[in-house]
Amino acid sequence: MKRARTLAAGLALAALAGTAAAGPALAATPAYAMTHTMARPVTAELPPVNAAALERSIADLPAADATAAEVRVGGSRGSWRGVAGVTDLRTRKPAREGARFRAGSVTKMFTTAVVLQLVAEGRLSLDDTVQSRLPGLLPGDYPDIAVGRLLNHTSGLPSPDVPGDLKSVYDTRFRTWTPHEYVALAVRNPIEFAPGTRQHYVNINTFVAGLLIEKVTGRTYEHEVTTRILRPVGMRDSYLAGDSVRVRGRHNRGYQVVPEGFRDAFRYGDAQVVDMTEMSSTSTWASGDLVSTTADLEKFVRALFSGKVVPPAQLEPMFTVPPVKTYGSDKPATYTSGMSRMVLPNGVVGYGKTGARYGFSAGVGATRDLSRTLVYAVNSTDSKAQGQNQRTLGVTLAAFTE
Repeated sequence: MKRARTLAAGLALAALAGTAAAGPALAATPAYAMTHTMARPVTAELPPVNAAALERSIADLPAADATAAEVRVGGSRGSWRGVAGVTDLRTRKPAREGARFRAGSVTKMFTTAVVLQLVAEGRLSLDDTVQSRLPGLLPGDYPDIAVGRLLNHTSGLPSPDVPGDLKSVYDTRFRTWTPHEYVALAVRNPIEFAPGTRQHYVNINTFVAGLLIEKVTGRTYEHEVTTRILRPVGMRDSYLAGDSVRVRGRHNRGYQVVPEGFRDAFRYGDAQVVDMTEMSSTSTWASGDLVSTTADLEKFVRALFSGKVVPPAQLEPMFTVPPVKTYGSDKPATYTSGMSRMVLPNGVVGYGKTGARYGFSAGVGATRDLSRTLVYAVNSTDSKAQGQNQRTLGVTLAAFTE
């Protein structure tokens, strides 16, 4: 597992918050469809797409750790698409290509991109302070926090104290939060560190960035992301969920492993699960509200890295890791503004973002020259657990190093 640890230390591209808990042992026949094409090789360091390795990474689904997956790999060295598993545990219908999914923290890429667009338009500066742009939002005894520190998670802003246990999450899954309510609860706590001295990846940063977008533009965050990115890029199957608890259109249902005796749970192999497909995403808002497809996210990463979403002069922060340590450890920072940076075991450098909502794990990444792109959506049964999600880690290794 040395290779896996090396990758994980570099980027959260495959480091979704969780190793799937020991769960059901299934003997179900996997349902999957694979397509593979090759393109002319252009990069010596990057291996050609390995269809066999990618197929192995998801072909056993449904399994204990995940019920379905869709993977999309592209770039100048080949392409591959695969779908495996079932769309619904009760009907057992095979999963099909093009299903929508909750993209979780992949949303942060979009929030960051809109802020950088506003910088390019001269309507905002990364050196502006939150206090000057959003007066009264933060406590008076907080130090000045530059807008740029929100994007690369060096602001020192704290998280709100909310119950994180499964029962509390399930019981309040339909609760609607307002962004101001979330921020107000968070800033009851003291600042965690002097801004710019550490990096702590927390949702509060992109919540404040979302409020900043609304203040500068005079329109909703959802309107700005939709009109500035989703429509111009041609992401026709993507949208921001807002107050809706449902996933519109065709999608694979998401499930969470729970303890025995949990309310509404049903048997899945050797484990108990609950259906988490329908739930509010307002508790993550500008940090995790996006619903998308693998095809749409592939369009986005190609447009973003090509300078078509954010002008090249303002795009650099998305590829820059601040020279600080991670909060609470001596490890160097790994997050850029809106993404993370990884150095693969074969020396290839990639950038991307992962996201996790209960029942859904998602990831998007690429080399900067777009010689390799990866988008995956995995219906993990324990997507929020601590540690590495071995399924998505395996997909990432198969896409970039096999």
